[in-house]
Amino acid sequence: MSKNVCLILVVVLMSQASRACDDNIEEEELARQQSDEYFARAYGFTPETWNALYHKPSLGLQDAVDASPYEGRTLFKRLQSSNNPFKKYFNRDQEDNENNGRFIFAGLGSNLVNTGLFNNRYTPANTWRPLVTLAKRIPISVNPNFNSPLGSFDTCTSNAGEAGICTSGSVCSLFGGRPSGPCDQGQVCCINVINSCGSIVTLNNTYWQTPPTALRSPCTLTVRMDPKFIEQSSKPICQIRLDFVSFTTSQPTAGTCTDTFQVGGVSNEVPTICGDNRGQHMYLNVPQSVNNPTDVQLIFNFASGTTISRSWSIKIAMLPCGATYLAPIDCLQYFTSTRGRVSSFNWQDVAGARQLNNQNYNMCFRTELISSQKATQMCLSVCSATDGDAFSITTPPAVLLVASLNTGFALANTADADEAAINSAVGTTYTDQSRGNGITVATCLYDYLLIPGGRDANNVEADRFCGNKLNPSPGTVKRVPACPNVEWQRVFIPGAATDVQVCTAIRPFKLTYQTDGQETAVGAATNTIRALADVSNTGFCLEYQEN
Repeated sequence: MSKNVCLILVVVLMSQASRACDDNIEEEELARQQSDEYFARAYGFTPETWNALYHKPSLGLQDAVDASPYEGRTLFKRLQSSNNPFKKYFNRDQEDNENNGRFIFAGLGSNLVNTGLFNNRYTPANTWRPLVTLAKRIPISVNPNFNSPLGSFDTCTSNAGEAGICTSGSVCSLFGGRPSGPCDQGQVCCINVINSCGSIVTLNNTYWQTPPTALRSPCTLTVRMDPKFIEQSSKPICQIRLDFVSFTTSQPTAGTCTDTFQVGGVSNEVPTICGDNRGQHMYLNVPQSVNNPTDVQLIFNFASGTTISRSWSIKIAMLPCGATYLAPIDCLQYFTSTRGRVSSFNWQDVAGARQLNNQNYNMCFRTELISSQKATQMCLSVCSATDGDAFSITTPPAVLLVASLNTGFALANTADADEAAINSAVGTTYTDQSRGNGITVATCLYDYLLIPGGRDANNVEADRFCGNKLNPSPGTVKRVPACPNVEWQRVFIPGAATDVQVCTAIRPFKLTYQTDGQETAVGAATNTIRALADVSNTGFCLEYQEN
């Protein structure tokens, strides 16, 4: 009897020691996965990030708490380690697990494949589950990671530079992924690709690519977020970043998209885009819901009768709340390097009109460290272009206003308008005096690029920039000698005919791009200021540098 009692005590003590080791392992793993460096590497950002959006805050906790969304990031609260590595499976409500088909340890064998994780390839209307019976034969040892028998879902980079998730090779194959390179603990870097319309995605780092068959319109993809999903349970998702690896649809007609790409279900305003947008990106703010899933829709609509070959590859990254690399909430685009290129959607170095209508969004730039000090200014210069126009926003109203004795006033010949096509414009309007009555004409009122505190090398300053050159030099109105049968004539002389570097010292560094819904002339009306028709506007492409 005493030998049996001793044997039982030894088994209990060994069990407790093993449990303590497991607890320590889990604590180390959670600490690693909660670290800033881990998330910076996981989502493709430089690991040398410091806890700031635009400025480096002080190390004091109160400074970080009181900081505005632009001045500092919210400190992420560390998750407490669980004494039971399977607690997150046991503690879920049984009814929720049955309704959502999510993972619980008790039913791991039967639920491993027949879940939203592995069935996000199928549309909601498709109830066929081809792998249900196969799932019953899968052993628990499908993944060697004891802390998470389903995979850690860490982000990885494949040998070809693609973003993926870490999981076992068998699990990667089950949900249709493509193994490409190794991860820790015997896992593989699994590349997840969707190439269909109407699918639902719940996995981070998924690529949505052009369907191989004929396109239907609309072609949609739903990104579903739910903290009850095991692949999203460690941290709720606050933002989605879309990276347009490739993006080609038809060009706009007079600035209006006929093919459209739109985003629904987010809390920030996202403009409709089309054309060529390779290399562009967007940050989408996700509405938070504790009890209900959140769906974000990516929607393509295609115009009929267009023969252009449409294609796209969009990387979808889910960014957890509290991560140090989240974009400020009012920024559609966010740049975190000391230098780079920023351009309007659909800008390309090709001839022809490219500007899109109804654009209204912010481009934000994190204040980086320069020689261990925060950057004090950001400077912008137009990109080098061969065939296209690197800055063309609104045709400036460089026209001759003539007051006839019989007909009042009329616009002069087109030669004056052609002269305007090579000049800059700033401000919002100018006023031309005729017969004592002011004629107000819009300049950068409807389409413009806002650079707060923008100055040239001579300290000439302007905020709104448009025209065909980036230059803060203002336009003027001059009186010219009268001609026979003409009472007076005045001509508006636009700004400079050269591009210059424009710098701003106003932090946080931010640009705002605004266009209206038309390229045609705007007639004077109640609360509406007249403006000329726009001619071959392309948008902008700028090189930025912080110093």
